[in-house]
Amino acid sequence: MRPHVDQRQARVLTLVRARGSVRVADLARELGISPVTLRRDIEAMTARGEIQRMHGVISRVDPAHGPTAPRAAASAPATPTARGAAGPGGGGEGLVVGMVVPTTEYYYADVVRGAREAVEARGARLTVGLTRYLRGEDRTQADRLVSTGAHGLLLTPNWEAGSPDPGEGAWVAELPVPTVLVERWAPPGHPAAALDRVASDHAHGAARAVQHLAGLGHRRIALASRTTPTTARLRTGYEAAVAALGLEPAPPWPAAGPASLSEADLFARTLDYLCDAVTAGGVTAALIHSDTDAIMLIPRLTARGVRVPEDLAVIAYDDEVAGMADVPLTAVAPAKHEVGARAAGLLLDRLSGGEPEGGPRLHLELLPRLTIRP
Repeated sequence: MRPHVDQRQARVLTLVRARGSVRVADLARELGISPVTLRRDIEAMTARGEIQRMHGVISRVDPAHGPTAPRAAASAPATPTARGAAGPGGGGEGLVVGMVVPTTEYYYADVVRGAREAVEARGARLTVGLTRYLRGEDRTQADRLVSTGAHGLLLTPNWEAGSPDPGEGAWVAELPVPTVLVERWAPPGHPAAALDRVASDHAHGAARAVQHLAGLGHRRIALASRTTPTTARLRTGYEAAVAALGLEPAPPWPAAGPASLSEADLFARTLDYLCDAVTAGGVTAALIHSDTDAIMLIPRLTARGVRVPEDLAVIAYDDEVAGMADVPLTAVAPAKHEVGARAAGLLLDRLSGGEPEGGPRLHLELLPRLTIRP
């Protein structure tokens, strides 16, 4: 049985700390795992500041500069004086930025990396708290980071729809330090709607995919997306583009099933929906979220008699691995790295007395890009 990801990464960390540095290719062979899997682990561990990576080699972090080093700012109170220690020039020397995210893997690896690079470029330091989407863990991690010296927070709450349900999430507006929402949004009237936020405009990304497919002559286009924090915005953009372009509606997405459905059951429902949409619903193209689902679905669609792209043209959403499919997929790529960097820059400006200090709160939406592959 393959070891759990946490155990595997712990093994990597132990070996790197013991040897100082090791070639990635040698480590993959020693651990008996694929280079792709190891690269994902390295991305996550680098984003957390546990190891360093350069030119095919990973090495341990110098204790004098790594995340275990003593923090001069950790005991400083989160007062206006401490936050403005860098002066009005917009720097961040001595500041500690806390970041709460569900994970540092896949989508959020780039978000965290963008934030870390922006924070370190300003002379500040990033600390990360992980929630693994566990209920209530986002608040626990936020409180922990503030209590251990974070002067401000980059926060991705565990909101299943990407925005809070009624009566949910008011606590994020009550945190005692400046806070920027990352890849989350709150509706007007919600206390969190008054916070700064930086997010990908997933609605635009979905609409861009529909526009591209319509330009290729497709008149009935489906959206296949299991429920994630991204799904609601994808469907908003998808439906708006279908209406604006005068396209024919695709068969409706299946109604939500029991909450106890397994990942395998949810995947099977997506496969059944696409097969029926093509064979009985006249669908000739689809936007599939995520690209990992798209890559897994294509051979199963073929086995059911639905050829890609002859019967069904596919655009994937996220562009994490779409380019590595046996037939590389056209995909929509949110600006994940830039989201993290912009959010960190905005927070540091608030903390250090830069341009946004005292000004109106900002809601920034970054447009995803469409990468067309033959």
